[in-house]
Amino acid sequence: MLTGIEEVDWASLGHAYGPADDVPELLRGLASADPAERETALDAMYGAVHHQGDVYDSTLACIPFLLELVADPGVQDRGCIVELLTSIGGIELDDDEEMGEHPCEDGGFVPAANYAMAAAAIAAGAGVFLGLVSDPDPEVRLAAPWALASLHPEPARVLTLLRERLTVERDTEVRLALVAAVGQIALRHASLRAETVDWLGWLARAAQDPGLRLAALAQRARCAPGEIPDDVVPWVTALLEEIRTASVPGAGPDTPRGAAPTLIGQVRELLEEHAAGRPAPWTEELLRTLHTALDDRVDDRIALVLAQLRSPDWGQRSDAIWLCGGLIRVWRGRYEEVVRLVGDQLQDPEPRLREAAASLLERLFELGAPAADALAARLASAPPGPAGGCGSAGRSGRDGALIALARAGDVRAVPLLARALEEGEVRRELLYATDGLGPSAAMLAPALRRRLARVELDELLYDRAAPLLYALAAVRGAQALPEVLRVLRGAPANRRDRVREAALRALAAFGPAAREAVPDLRGLLADESAAVSTAAARALWAAGEDPAEVLPVLERWLRPGLPDADRCAAARALGEIGRSAAAAAPALRPALVSRDLWVRVHAAAALWRTTGETEEALPVLLAAWEEDRHARVDIAECLAEMGPAASAAQLVVLTELTRRRRHNAREGASGTHDVHLDEKLLTLCRAALARMERGAY
Repeated sequence: MLTGIEEVDWASLGHAYGPADDVPELLRGLASADPAERETALDAMYGAVHHQGDVYDSTLACIPFLLELVADPGVQDRGCIVELLTSIGGIELDDDEEMGEHPCEDGGFVPAANYAMAAAAIAAGAGVFLGLVSDPDPEVRLAAPWALASLHPEPARVLTLLRERLTVERDTEVRLALVAAVGQIALRHASLRAETVDWLGWLARAAQDPGLRLAALAQRARCAPGEIPDDVVPWVTALLEEIRTASVPGAGPDTPRGAAPTLIGQVRELLEEHAAGRPAPWTEELLRTLHTALDDRVDDRIALVLAQLRSPDWGQRSDAIWLCGGLIRVWRGRYEEVVRLVGDQLQDPEPRLREAAASLLERLFELGAPAADALAARLASAPPGPAGGCGSAGRSGRDGALIALARAGDVRAVPLLARALEEGEVRRELLYATDGLGPSAAMLAPALRRRLARVELDELLYDRAAPLLYALAAVRGAQALPEVLRVLRGAPANRRDRVREAALRALAAFGPAAREAVPDLRGLLADESAAVSTAAARALWAAGEDPAEVLPVLERWLRPGLPDADRCAAARALGEIGRSAAAAAPALRPALVSRDLWVRVHAAAALWRTTGETEEALPVLLAAWEEDRHARVDIAECLAEMGPAASAAQLVVLTELTRRRRHNAREGASGTHDVHLDEKLLTLCRAALARMERGAY
């Protein structure tokens, strides 16, 4: 076994962490009789030799030996090696990358030719995968179809083999893998697509196994999304019910293996925990494939999720919640009933379902309002725990529900927040959720003040004080002025500017009640940090001081040539001061032609807010609207203020309101506030349009 491994000069080759002289030991580890040693070796292969999907010269040198291991029936866990080879050979670069280098995670570059050579080398040896579709090991049979579909150079031959194998395979998950591989071939090879789509359509109706029918339907939708039938929702719902009633209660995966001290082991443990106790955990991936194919058919996707949320099977309801996350994050729609049913899961006896529901509701902010009663009931029924009600229950406990309730703007969160503030550590998300609770949140000020007073003025001051300062600003807790000044004056060198900026924002929110801070504010006007200097100017004006005192400071930070962040900070401060800063308009105008979009946006908004003139500001805002979608919330806020004066933006605003896709939706990435920001954009657009239309009559 591993013939010729010593003949390779591994030390002259490299991987993610340097010379590859450790690779022979890793390859031998993959063939070990010890399961822990095999898993450790596999983890290291992914961690170094195929780090983050990269293909190094050592990765190329491994391919013949990996193929040899796969071909040896005496090697255990060969399915994992097949998956590793599939990953190494299956990376497809775009045209630009193919011409040069491919960036890797450590900031370096891997020659793009490595990926092509890896694909060619594995394709040349892909004949070994043909025999694996009938291997006695089901894990090998599970991995082989996708390897064949992705890497074998004769797709027509593979397609025939996969379809023939489906007639004799008895393992459910392997059967599903065979169907998925057929779909992959159809996507990769246009000449086989029509034939394959027809076959998948036949299988979706003719197969006896409802799981197989669902898999065929999902793959057909993936390969031909334009041909998804109108009755797909009742069709899928009926299949899910048939799967549920045919499944054996309590059946599921084999007993989970113990966790290994590797990343692969941890991932495996999480997947096993997620699937434990579920008769058909594989339906989740099939439904994810179907949802991806449905894409912008949002009404159908919502109807499918609603059907799942009403299922007697808690696993189907859990799948629906996880699918909701991607659906709501990307697409606008009517989600009231979906959210209400998600809220109902908070009282379910299955902890994983409660955890999934709480996790989703945390990210919905105002969209979570239909679940407010369920959240309040959950908080009333769950016993308080340490750490601000978090306890060991994590997100399925009180803290997740409380964050969701507060972010939904429900005042029932206020007394519960007050109680949490008197207990141990409080999740910072709870403090940042106070700004949506309205005047009733004022009762939180005393507890926030006491907590701020206990914060040490040490190197960790920013992390501990910033959320408290934010909350005090949100509730206008001016009685905490002495404590805020203590933080402002005692900020240590570590992140001092950020501490001061947070404290100054709180003082600005206190308004005239912060007059005692005026000497400190005046002293910080000349600070070398633009963020601190402009925040001090804003707080000084809010305290009731003459704007003429702060305008020269802000104009200084607007000078061309200064960092863009400094100019943005000054423009924002002038915009907040408004008409009282009209004399600073000449300093704003040069920023309208800045190379930086955000400087232009903030300067244009400030010019409108200080002068009330749109002739110069509005064209800048509309150009930025088209240039960067992430600027639209700030721009829409300004357009809503302009009202009839922004009538030239009416078509732009109306177009945004008719879009189904969220303005900030990104493929493969998301932020906790994405949905909230998009809903804020829609609210501002509706307000702007209403004011424009009123001005037209």
